[in-house]
Amino acid sequence: MSIEKRLNQIEIKIKEPSFLQNKGLGNEVGYFIFDYDPKYEQRVRKEVEYLKNKINNNPNLGFKILEFDLYEIILDILKNKGYLEKTFKFEEKKGREHAKKAVTKMLKLGMDSNLIVNYIIDRYTENSVIFITGVGKAYPLLRSHNVLNNLHQQLDEVPVIMFFPGRYSGNDLVLFNTIKDSNYYRAFPLVD
Repeated sequence: MSIEKRLNQIEIKIKEPSFLQNKGLGNEVGYFIFDYDPKYEQRVRKEVEYLKNKINNNPNLGFKILEFDLYEIILDILKNKGYLEKTFKFEEKKGREHAKKAVTKMLKLGMDSNLIVNYIIDRYTENSVIFITGVGKAYPLLRSHNVLNNLHQQLDEVPVIMFFPGRYSGNDLVLFNTIKDSNYYRAFPLVD
């Protein structure tokens, strides 16, 4: 199916009653992945913005789209903690790999107190659909399976869609069609 046809299916899917009731297959929590060839990144970004505007400006739908851009969340957390400029200086002094490790540790990515997951939890509202974007921009600081695994444990009130620049087989995430992220079994492909 072409990217245009797949993108057109998103609005249809998110308006389905079963989707809005947050049910995946077999009544599991509704976590979905919209995977796409990374060459369509700009087109996908435009569609996300279009859908947000269309849905959020229609009071008759009964739900809103909340977008969480992982890269922007990282920047916001670093700024609010006063670490953004320090991170740049640390990278210049110690190198990219050390800076990545320091940011990963500061964000508590491997812990229950994961700051990115908490950021999303603190800002979501009932009657919303969460769009997670910025997966490619956040790499290599953040791996998408880490966010999904931790978010899945804490948020099951609203449907979540991750826009993933790469392939999702239903088991494996392959970022940019080349980097195997991890096995992930809890999300469903949004559009085939």
